[in-house]
Amino acid sequence: MKRVLVTGGLGFIGTSLVPKLHGRFGAEIRILDNMSNPSGDLVIADGIEVVEADVRDAAAVRKAVKGMDAVVHLAAHTRVIDSIEDPQLNFDINTTGTFNVLEAMRQEDVPSLVNASTGGAILGEVPPPINEDIAAKPASPYGASKLAGEGYCWAYAQSYGLKAASLRFSNIYGPNSRRKSSVVAAFIKNIRDTGAVTVYGDGTQTRDYLFVDDLTDGIVRAIETGAAGTYQLGFGKPTSVNTLIDIIREATGTNFSVTYEPARAGEILHTYCDIAKARGAIGYNPTTELDEGVRRTWDWFETSGHA
Repeated sequence: MKRVLVTGGLGFIGTSLVPKLHGRFGAEIRILDNMSNPSGDLVIADGIEVVEADVRDAAAVRKAVKGMDAVVHLAAHTRVIDSIEDPQLNFDINTTGTFNVLEAMRQEDVPSLVNASTGGAILGEVPPPINEDIAAKPASPYGASKLAGEGYCWAYAQSYGLKAASLRFSNIYGPNSRRKSSVVAAFIKNIRDTGAVTVYGDGTQTRDYLFVDDLTDGIVRAIETGAAGTYQLGFGKPTSVNTLIDIIREATGTNFSVTYEPARAGEILHTYCDIAKARGAIGYNPTTELDEGVRRTWDWFETSGHA
């Protein structure tokens, strides 16, 4: 039914999303990935094509977009601290890359885009729960680059009739995350490698942790419903880092040491999502509780052979 291009489709989220898209739509799935951060666990079945290219290469993006019915734009530079250290690289990948995708879609008359965005980093330190109507005050170059991408999505929708949905992901975790540096994956890798974790801050900072299968179900729903505009995709619940540590201990049956270091600039203290808009508009319904998701993530690390 649909031919879908997934940029960054060999990464953490893509390896969960691509099989769902292929199974749901039963048609051609094309992956554009620069191979810089592959999960390595995606089975390339019939009907799935991999194109090795970078979203910063406008000509390659246009070639990959040609003939598609929809695009899911996942390719990104996602690390807040790294964006502070190298804002130019972050801008080039996230802002220019998103522009290249949109311009290729305009040129090739591809009508539908699902754009991966973020919530807390765009909005900055505001009283939670965060929602789609809060004014943006990015706390880092990463947040600014994602806000710029959302702006271009909106502008192309208004100017050219493109249907674009920017999905603001919360803190995503789950299997296939061995290359992720976000907190759940980082903690699990550190526990397995050294028996210790480091917390930046006092551990009372809160995040909205969303299991990757719930996220990718939401992306599929956004495609199926022809969603447009901005939507928060999280679990809708705040959890402190200290509580997460307790959950990891209980879910995995492991004992590990915890060291606290000073908080890092650019990271917000408290955030979680109001997901009512996504529930109502696209039928988004996350169900995986954190203890179950952590256990499934831990089991993947234990059985996959990945450090």
